[in-house]
Amino acid sequence: MEQRLSDFRDREVISISDGRRLGYVSDALVDTRSGRISALIVPGPARFFGLFGREDDYVLPWGSITRVGPDIILVDAKGDIRRSRRERPMF
Repeated sequence: MEQRLSDFRDREVISISDGRRLGYVSDALVDTRSGRISALIVPGPARFFGLFGREDDYVLPWGSITRVGPDIILVDAKGDIRRSRRERPMF
């Protein structure tokens, strides 16, 4: 089955390990050598109504995705799935 990366942006990401809603996919990491998606990125939750920025992003390795449905993406997010906002590459 083929899907576009833009199709993932409308889907909510939910962790099956604890049932929490992580948010919506905003970006993806692509391995340029193989041309495959290596991880999905979900922005971290807002701090105090967004006035103080956001927490660190969730970086969800492709191997942690257990199910992609029409409305949601289920992930088995164990371990460290956050990355500092300062680690973002600048292009």
